[in-house]
Amino acid sequence: MSAFRSFVVKETRHILRDRQTLAVLLLMPVAMVLLFGFAIRTDVEGVRVVVVDPSRDARSLELTRAVASTTALRLVGVVASVDSVEPMLRAGEADVALVLPIGFARGVGRGTAEVLVVSDGTNANFAATAEGYVRTVVQAWSSERGGGAAVVRTATRMRFNPTLASENLFVPGLLAFVLTLVSALMTAISLAKEKETGTLEVLLVSPLRPFQIVVGKVVPYLVLAFVNAVSALGVAWLVFGVPVHGSIGLLLAAALVYVLVSLALGVVISSRTPDQRTAMMGALLGLLLPTLALSGFIFPIASMPGWLQPVTNIVPATWFIIIARGVMLKGVGLAVLWKEVLVICVFAVVLLAAGARSFNDRIG
Repeated sequence: MSAFRSFVVKETRHILRDRQTLAVLLLMPVAMVLLFGFAIRTDVEGVRVVVVDPSRDARSLELTRAVASTTALRLVGVVASVDSVEPMLRAGEADVALVLPIGFARGVGRGTAEVLVVSDGTNANFAATAEGYVRTVVQAWSSERGGGAAVVRTATRMRFNPTLASENLFVPGLLAFVLTLVSALMTAISLAKEKETGTLEVLLVSPLRPFQIVVGKVVPYLVLAFVNAVSALGVAWLVFGVPVHGSIGLLLAAALVYVLVSLALGVVISSRTPDQRTAMMGALLGLLLPTLALSGFIFPIASMPGWLQPVTNIVPATWFIIIARGVMLKGVGLAVLWKEVLVICVFAVVLLAAGARSFNDRIG
């Protein structure tokens, strides 16, 4: 019994001595509960609505005010032509368009008015809920004007994902998740292993410079991750029928830049951790959990608390998923996605510089 007690004491001291691993083990459950607790929301808020109102009569202005006064909806514009709807939905400037017909007031008076609700279906769950909100506002307003009887009929149309197929929502996010997993996690573990086993010192006394060692370690993962991106897109298209309406070249170029971002994050993590186990936990806690919870991969960012939404901007996957969905489902190009592409390019430059510097400081 005394031998067993000594063994337990020895293991406990071993855990307490490894303070970084202990901190990760203690923080991970707290971080997971906080992240998923705030990110998981079934309700939808902040739905951006554009109203197409060619008449601007008394009734259409009343309905527009009803939309604007609804807490869950946010009026982002009133335009005169339906031609403005498609560019706004493609650019992500609006989630739903409420299209009112010419002579809306006369139609309401005769009880024959019909409005069209057009939704961006790239995020199927969000789109269905957002469309339901707008329809509810229209029906409530219609019932009030008709004394309980609906004087406005509602037609709906879903753009970019008309069947609301869930695979169209998840596959672009899965692409970001897989690339993060292969690039950041494997790089962090590989470099940490070199330090843990002492082979890094052997490399340091070789003619290779530290920067060359780091580049040599990440290049194979860069090629591997790019092959993963191509194969994942092939499976998405052949097996799940997920379309790629836009430029495949732009998508692969963005994937390559995103891989560089993930590799740089892996280098940063490995330079700050003493062993493989801590590096793996750091990558899980610092990269994979935010990719799952805060990137819009599963949970709509618009549904998250207001203070948490700006935090999603520092998650690289957030920007890559917007690019992937835009290219694959909306068919938009660099003219629309230039901001997102620029952001992940800046991420790549800054993180590669930070990763190289932190690793040099560590091994220098």
